[in-house]
Amino acid sequence: MTPFSILIIDDEPAQVQSLKSFLSRRGYEVFTTSTGPEGVQLIEQNTIDLVLTDFRMPEWDGLAVLQKVKELNPDIDVVVMTAYGSIEDAVNIMKAGAYDYLTKPIDLDELENLIKRVHEKRLLLAENRLLKEQLQQRFKFDAIISQSGEMEQVLNTAARVANSKATVLIRGESGTGKELIARAIHFASPRKDKPFVVVNVAALSENLIESELFGHEKGAFTGATQQRRGRFEEANGGTLFIDEVGDIPLSVQVKLLRAIQFGQFERLGGNETHTVDVRIIAATHRDLEAMIQSGEFRDDLYYRLNVVSIWIPPLRQRKTDIPLLVDHFIQKYARENQKAVKGISREALDRLMKYNFPGNVRELENMIERAVVLCRGEYITTDDLPPTLQVFPEKTLLDPRQLEAGYEAKMRAFETEMIQAALKETGGNQSAAARLLGITERHLRSRLEKLGLKK
Repeated sequence: MTPFSILIIDDEPAQVQSLKSFLSRRGYEVFTTSTGPEGVQLIEQNTIDLVLTDFRMPEWDGLAVLQKVKELNPDIDVVVMTAYGSIEDAVNIMKAGAYDYLTKPIDLDELENLIKRVHEKRLLLAENRLLKEQLQQRFKFDAIISQSGEMEQVLNTAARVANSKATVLIRGESGTGKELIARAIHFASPRKDKPFVVVNVAALSENLIESELFGHEKGAFTGATQQRRGRFEEANGGTLFIDEVGDIPLSVQVKLLRAIQFGQFERLGGNETHTVDVRIIAATHRDLEAMIQSGEFRDDLYYRLNVVSIWIPPLRQRKTDIPLLVDHFIQKYARENQKAVKGISREALDRLMKYNFPGNVRELENMIERAVVLCRGEYITTDDLPPTLQVFPEKTLLDPRQLEAGYEAKMRAFETEMIQAALKETGGNQSAAARLLGITERHLRSRLEKLGLKK
């Protein structure tokens, strides 16, 4: 079994040596460093369960270390050590997300008991993930696996809107689970026994979109050898989910607006008006507001679609969902592939927690399916993960002659390094940093969000 690993960050050598000696004798794997930046670098390169950090240090104080650690992997517990023991410090530490704090000089018995509590908590969390997933099967939103506050807000809004007839616009990056939310809304609504019909606009050529939505009459166009009902008619009485609604051409947007507003449309090539009762849920990853400004999307259609808006955060902004999703996908694909895979190693899960997932939940699911198929034992290890998750030292990533990390990882590392350097140069001022980089502030904010960086 892999030993419980602890990182000590303290600029007092005697304190570090004393704690390391004490903890090593008790079987813990101990890492040490004297500064916050070096500590974060160690966390990036190693699997750490617990961080013990001093509160007063040069460069970063304990709160800064806490914030950086939680941004990197929110599953890592942090205990802050302070010689001051003030109530104000303690309150700020706990509010910021620390597991606990200790006052100096450190009581070694108190420290040992605290570490045991952290260890037991982590074991219980791992055991409870399966229980939580089983409990979710009793609820309407059982298809959504989450435990983060960000997704709780999404589910809360979805549940409140489910019983209404309001049109819903779901927004978020590709792979975040927009269709899952749409299905949950439908099956929690009074329309749950009626059809839930999906049309993915992005998968259709422009000249087929109108026919797909509204149907066509025989002879309406070359190849239309018989009459065909559209998705609006198929969804009558139920819900029509229009995925990637931002890809609908302007010529079809007028007809879509009328169908949503009055429930009426004509099939392509026909004159008869058809009336339906359909609830619309639309989704897009595109910036509809910018499209309105450029004349690519009708503002009246936008307002009709955007009665209730739900934004699904990307996976990199809700990393606490990753362990639960990993367990869910392991069970799913172990059953499908008849593999005796029970779980994932601590190191492999740590590697996943540190990855930013540009492809979101869909990318994570694909990774776990691959890992289950390749896994030779009962637990997924780092060897079963794709090459994109292999850890490369920062110097290797930034060296153009070292190609093993791959193009995307190297470009991401270079852009991150460049933006962080500009922000450091300007004292965190984004406007000044954007000018220094020769881009607009809006572009900089977009890149910060894409790279998973915060102010």
